[in-house]
Amino acid sequence: MNAVKSFALIAGMLLVAGCGHHGAYHHGGGQGGGMGQGHGADRGKEVMAAVEKAVPDPDKAKRVQDALKEIMEEASQSYKQNREFHRKLYELNANYTAAPEEFTRILDDLNNNRMRTGVKILATRFKIKEMLTAEEWKAFTDNLNASRARYMHGHEAAEGKEEKKDGY
Repeated sequence: MNAVKSFALIAGMLLVAGCGHHGAYHHGGGQGGGMGQGHGADRGKEVMAAVEKAVPDPDKAKRVQDALKEIMEEASQSYKQNREFHRKLYELNANYTAAPEEFTRILDDLNNNRMRTGVKILATRFKIKEMLTAEEWKAFTDNLNASRARYMHGHEAAEGKEEKKDGY
């Protein structure tokens, strides 16, 4: 169960960092994306507030927030890189003479980039966990999950409700 909770926390952190780009890129906001625009900035603030609520020591809270900023920056960079890989795939798809190996090379690079990002985020997650007591960790993840639940989209929110009924 701890592995599931850990994955959920990481997914929540990625959601916080990644959804900031969703609105800008998919809804005509341009290529900029980033945590500084729209809802992503609000989510980032909520994550930082979740730390402040959970961690009474201001110095420790600042270190945790700095680590979370590393996660958000890594997710932001990964998003931009993944967008570029997708652009290359679209261009390659338009090329009638493109060989399967060309697609495979881009897909390999895309997957390797995602794996590097996941490893970095996971390492930072454990760094954060080491900074906190068990009580602070629980309070932080509870606060983060409450914040994450407010931003679930349509079917995800419905699925989340169903999962809670089943105890998962």
